[in-house]
Amino acid sequence: MHRLGILLSGRGSNFLAIANAIREQHLLGAEIAVVLSNLEDSPGLAAARELDLPAFAIPSAGRKRAEHDAEMIARLHQHKVDLVCLAGYMRIISPAFVAAFPDRILNVHPSLLPAFPGLDAQKQALDYGAKVAGCTVHFVDEAVDHGVIVLQKTVAVHDDDTASTLSVRILDQEHLAYPEAIMRVLSGEYAVQDRRYLRRSV
Repeated sequence: MHRLGILLSGRGSNFLAIANAIREQHLLGAEIAVVLSNLEDSPGLAAARELDLPAFAIPSAGRKRAEHDAEMIARLHQHKVDLVCLAGYMRIISPAFVAAFPDRILNVHPSLLPAFPGLDAQKQALDYGAKVAGCTVHFVDEAVDHGVIVLQKTVAVHDDDTASTLSVRILDQEHLAYPEAIMRVLSGEYAVQDRRYLRRSV
């Protein structure tokens, strides 16, 4: 059984999508080993506790990034995590964190990377006049929203869209994409050539 470590800062909707996929047996061979948040009052942390999952706050406010990340890494190792899933974790993780889990950290971003990295990706897409938006699940490396892309899903941009309405439709696709991407990675049936994620036939 592959053990997932979930990192979140907010409501945890992608975490819940992963948990639901496991419960409904759409994501086989995986279990959530621990849920961590940098905020004590994170709704996602409360949701994890309601599901009787190990869930801990490791506050980041006022702490050096290296010190905070070291504690996060130690807690993930304590719970024998195989794959780290950033699910609305609103902190840039350090190179030491990336090195602790090489090619074993995933993130979901609400744009079709490399377009519109960083914050407010949906507003960026609207401001640019994009006709297609979407989401990307990618490996995490030392740069922001930069790692190898595992999976993308597209969403049409409507003429009357706002950042809020577009965000809702993209989030629906995130909830589908993240469990699917996790399943692909855990299968091991892939190779990375240069920046390309290539699926191997089983």
